[in-house]
Amino acid sequence: MDRRQFTTLASGMAASGLLAKYSSAQSPSEASPLNVAVIGSTGRGDYGHGLDVVWQRLKGTPIVAVADDHAGGRAKALARLKLPETAGYEDYRQMLKQVRPDIVAVCPRHVDQHRDMLLAAIEAGAKGIYIEKPFVRSPAEADEVLAACAEHGARVAVAHRNRYHPTLQVIKDLVEQGRIGRLLEIRARGKGDRRGGGEDLWVLGSHVLNMMTFLGGPPQSCSGLLLQDGRPVTAEDVRPGGEGLGPLAGNQLHARYMLEGGVFATFDSLANDETKNQGFGLRLIGSEGTIAIYADRNPLAYLSPGNPFAALDPPPRWLPITSGGVDMPEPDPELIRRVAHHDAAAEDLVEAVRENREPLCNAEQGARTVEMICGVFESHRQGGKQVAFPLGRREHPLANW
Repeated sequence: MDRRQFTTLASGMAASGLLAKYSSAQSPSEASPLNVAVIGSTGRGDYGHGLDVVWQRLKGTPIVAVADDHAGGRAKALARLKLPETAGYEDYRQMLKQVRPDIVAVCPRHVDQHRDMLLAAIEAGAKGIYIEKPFVRSPAEADEVLAACAEHGARVAVAHRNRYHPTLQVIKDLVEQGRIGRLLEIRARGKGDRRGGGEDLWVLGSHVLNMMTFLGGPPQSCSGLLLQDGRPVTAEDVRPGGEGLGPLAGNQLHARYMLEGGVFATFDSLANDETKNQGFGLRLIGSEGTIAIYADRNPLAYLSPGNPFAALDPPPRWLPITSGGVDMPEPDPELIRRVAHHDAAAEDLVEAVRENREPLCNAEQGARTVEMICGVFESHRQGGKQVAFPLGRREHPLANW
């Protein structure tokens, strides 16, 4: 192992504090338990991607109650979470009022419920909240949640699980060390399936935008274009979005962000783009190499050394990037599994509550992602004009267009 690989390995092992926790003086089991209440919504986003059961795998986070207004779904959740019938509630507000949990898991994927559930949990005194993405529907809703967190001292973590992946810090270190030369641009795509366009930006693009800002810095401005079947979207194309997304339009989308420091990043999505989801993620293009990040996959990323614009013969090999470095075996596959199943994120929230700090992917980052999404819609509404962040228009840009 050369010096560069050793440095990268060390930074990866320390990435996000995820590995250092295991050597801390006080383990979670030695601290006072933090009671967890679960909010689900069968038929309207259900329980997300396992946000209800993750607490069973952690120490010191007993699940004490679950709320679901669907009787059948609530019964299944009680059985799944090994709770008595008396621990089930039809109304999450009643549950929060009676149980007063330390941590609340806001599980439904339908985002139109998030703002109300978040505010109810915060006002009930929850110390920590783990919420499914997308965070909320508009900058205005995000403003309300941030204000409530500040007033009550609550910590919110958003389930952008890739943010907790230790390889992400390794990638950031590689860029800062000049491993790919000068960073020229960042290219991002959604899955490009039937949801391509505005829905892809919300549902899957939120993951990608969150990684984009971690690696490239916060956005300064945005310009965007929405198309419907090849023509620019008009107000007549606006429709209610699926999964409670609010106003939605377009089956093709192109966005361009200027990030802090002057690097430009793009996000593109086209419905049924025939890439078989292979574009879902980011490409960091540098003068001396390219890093491809594949969201939610293992390995998370690959490095292709060399000038990406040169016709190299033979073409460079794509080298996997793990938490151990470039072309190194993954030193902690168990941690990678815990990232994939939300254990790492949930544990980080627990520690954030105990240590009185912000989680790695907190409410402010969730709000930033929402603003980046709405910035695309606002730019298109203004004829493709570049719009600055923070947006002046805080309501959803496609509402009352």
